[in-house]
Amino acid sequence: MSVPDRPAVLQVLPALNAGGVERGTLEIAAALAEGGFRPLVASAGGRLVPELERLGGRHLLLPLGGKSPAALLRNAAALERLVRTEGVRIIHARSRFPAWSALLAARRTGARFVTTYHGTYNEGFPGKRLYNSVMARGERVIAVSHFIAELIRARHGTDPARIRLIPRGVDVRAFDPAAVPPERVAALRAAWGVPEGRPVLLLPGRLTRWKGQGVLLEALARLPAPRPFALLLGEAGRGAFAEELRRRAVELGLAGDVAMPGHSDDLPAAFLLADLALHCSTDAEAFGRTIVEAQAMARPVIAADLGAPRETVRQGETGWRVPPGNPAALAAAIAHALALPPAERAAIGARAQAVVRAEYTTAAMQRATLAVYRELLA
Repeated sequence: MSVPDRPAVLQVLPALNAGGVERGTLEIAAALAEGGFRPLVASAGGRLVPELERLGGRHLLLPLGGKSPAALLRNAAALERLVRTEGVRIIHARSRFPAWSALLAARRTGARFVTTYHGTYNEGFPGKRLYNSVMARGERVIAVSHFIAELIRARHGTDPARIRLIPRGVDVRAFDPAAVPPERVAALRAAWGVPEGRPVLLLPGRLTRWKGQGVLLEALARLPAPRPFALLLGEAGRGAFAEELRRRAVELGLAGDVAMPGHSDDLPAAFLLADLALHCSTDAEAFGRTIVEAQAMARPVIAADLGAPRETVRQGETGWRVPPGNPAALAAAIAHALALPPAERAAIGARAQAVVRAEYTTAAMQRATLAVYRELLA
């Protein structure tokens, strides 16, 4: 079957809803479209599909979210057909279960196979390391931080020659304080019931235990009244954790000090509403995209001192790091940051913004990823 001359790159992931992996997929699709490739994305769909298509990508609906051996084989056969009919030259896998199907399809068709190692991927039961290892089997393995690059080498023995360090990036056109009119910030303040005259803390991230929202509540309770106002911004994860957080806030006497407004499509304005951005994860973060987004908005960050935030938050220079899961240390860091003169806090935010614009932009990530594709096609 004849196919267009432009080489096709197929990215595969479970679904296209909110999240850093999904956002990165769209950003690379946009770069592919601009760079003379045909960007294809296979997933089970989601709310980001229209945006993908607006950016020049094409979505191919496949049930890549299941996790049975039968589904793996069915998906491999479906991906093999797609590779042949669409003339796919490169398959780029971004999640473990779809990656196994993609690996089989690549071997059957001769398509080049790329992976991005997006997470730390726990190994809590026998066989998990083997399951995770597919993300280190790419002809090129993209590591999203120095922390992840070292983990890949240590855990899987991957040849460093196959690893490419490409940190995640932030779109500094959207995440730019000058690009956000005051009306957008005021609209969020009104919609979320954020009181005037109190410092605002913003913890963005899915409401799930390891993201540390509970740690923030315990830290907030240690601060004297009138306390800062905390925004736990993100979708509820699985289970009843969101309701548990609400109950705990009431138990701690924080009912008037916390809001949980759910998902927001306007993170730049949310960061401008905040005096401090927080990262409270209790597990090591592979990158921590919200940290660099906050820094791009010139907001000082307090981050958990493990994983990639050790690379993106320079202690005392662009923010602060505290021991993970330690409410007392977090409370002390919040109190210290808010006690600084506003000009000093602003200087920290400005230094953080300068580092992000130099080292962690979407444009840099896009260029480096397309360079990997061209390397394999050369």
